[in-house]
Amino acid sequence: MTNKYCQALAALRSQPAHELKEVGDQWRTPDLLFWGINAMFGPLMLDLFADDDNAKCPVWYTAEDNALTQDWAEMLESIGGGAFGNPPYSRSQYHEKQAITGMTHIMDHTMEMREKGGRYVFLIKAATSETWWPEDADNVMFIRGRIGFDLPVWFVPADDKQKPTGAFFAGAIAIFDKSWRGERFSYISRTELEEKGKAFMSLVTFAAGKAQQAETAQPTAPLTLPEVESRIWPLEVGLVFNQVEGVDVLSEVQQNKLKANINQLWLERTATCEIITAASELVRNMRGEAA
Repeated sequence: MTNKYCQALAALRSQPAHELKEVGDQWRTPDLLFWGINAMFGPLMLDLFADDDNAKCPVWYTAEDNALTQDWAEMLESIGGGAFGNPPYSRSQYHEKQAITGMTHIMDHTMEMREKGGRYVFLIKAATSETWWPEDADNVMFIRGRIGFDLPVWFVPADDKQKPTGAFFAGAIAIFDKSWRGERFSYISRTELEEKGKAFMSLVTFAAGKAQQAETAQPTAPLTLPEVESRIWPLEVGLVFNQVEGVDVLSEVQQNKLKANINQLWLERTATCEIITAASELVRNMRGEAA
């Protein structure tokens, strides 16, 4: 879609040098923050506001795609998982009367998608006085500690003064998911969120290394994936799973079903002891044992 917003963005990227004041909507989510959010509310498969250089998810919408014209719920049905958004905060802009940017438009479209189904996870400014503030979000997790964002990969500083010093503000994670059964409001420190991100990134790196080893060991044989649901679960799910007796005799399909059940209870902020009790009962049912 050709519009003034995309044209201006393309012109900005092609400049030989840039100033911080020109970055605007293009600040990037730091990896540690994203992976921490993904560990808690993922798997996140769709990046709603991205480009080919900064996308955090396997599937993404660019400015040219205009996420406000897309059916996010339909996309999630086809790819699985949830959607992530670090939205643009610029004033509302339009192309042929269709909104391209504007937080009010973004929040309105998000609520429409929520009603259709799916989980939409936003990293936003904790600007509760703004008219666009999502009062109807199913959960808002406030981040204790100011958060910062990264410069876009195309940014070339025009001089030594172009160093970010003020791109820090109070942040929050807003969850839109009509199936949510957890708290409406919660808190997490930036440090804790980043630590979750580090752990999750380590797990991803480990899994990638194991896959590469398997491929190297059998270079002529194609990698065959098991015919079961494949996903990386939050670390908390693994910790609880390992405390449940009898899981070692379950099939991979059964183990994934059990982890999904644990994950749902964990997201609903159920006490760990209650999760273990419920998971143990489910294991007995899977094994056909009497309670």
